[in-house]
Amino acid sequence: MNPRRPTPAGPKPASFDQTRTPPLYAGTRTYPIVRGKILNVLIKLKNKGLADETLRSYSYRLETLAKYVDLDSPDDVSKFISNTEGRNCYKESFVKAYSHYAKLNGLQWDKPKYKSERKKPRIPTEEAIEKIIARSSQKYATIFRILAETGAMPKELYDVTLRDMDLENGTINIEGLKGHASRTFRLKSQTLAMLKTYLSRYGNEKSIFPNSEAIVKATIRVRSILAEKLHEPALRTIRLYDLRHYYATMTYHGTKDIPYVKQQMGHKKLETTLIYTQLVNFESDEFTVKVAKTLDEACQLIESGFEYVTEMDDVKIFRKRK
Repeated sequence: MNPRRPTPAGPKPASFDQTRTPPLYAGTRTYPIVRGKILNVLIKLKNKGLADETLRSYSYRLETLAKYVDLDSPDDVSKFISNTEGRNCYKESFVKAYSHYAKLNGLQWDKPKYKSERKKPRIPTEEAIEKIIARSSQKYATIFRILAETGAMPKELYDVTLRDMDLENGTINIEGLKGHASRTFRLKSQTLAMLKTYLSRYGNEKSIFPNSEAIVKATIRVRSILAEKLHEPALRTIRLYDLRHYYATMTYHGTKDIPYVKQQMGHKKLETTLIYTQLVNFESDEFTVKVAKTLDEACQLIESGFEYVTEMDDVKIFRKRK
């Protein structure tokens, strides 16, 4: 029988310093040796600077493999991965984890290759994002607003310190992770005001922003409450990372400048950015239309995400995708 892919209801990924006995080795003399080898690999990767989230992922996959096969038998590992149910990208995650184990333990392994097509991300509407922000606590409303306005990854926001923020000029520096370039964003006046309030309460903490796991949990909690309350099950499908996709798509829509979007996203390859040109057919979208009679009104609309369309009867007309 083929091993089944662990479901979301199954065991959570273990931290690299946790001890959890795989059933195959429970109560045997072999287990401490296997566990020791896994920990040794994770410690060496930690010393090389790998993020804790990555280490937790590798730990979970190595321990999963150890439940069913001998980690010191590369052929058995390859067969197990090949027979595992799941998409190629899921199998590739086991290959990446075991590659480190094999290399650091001096094992010769002709690792299998699994080519997977990148799925097009689903872009949430601005209305759906605003609903989630409005339902969130002041703390997480600020966090979600910054993520949607900058396209930063949750882990990138977690690493932001007071030195990365210029409240006088309303800018925030995002240090790129996973090969992404670092970049600087100017926050909208409303977001800046929210951030200042946030810092008055949390600015003295060791980590100003919560880690990605905490933000994910907050996202799931809020969207579930909203989906049930508003009878909109589609809200349950919105993921935290979709805020980044939303930012990229809307930035491309507003500028039609792929190199600029690439820069703002911190992408290494232009091919990664090009996907955002295919995600939304804006020609068929409905728009909210507003007019501005004064310069101040026009500036407020632009800060709110409206784009200028034309001028008629001495008023400027703006629109924004619903």
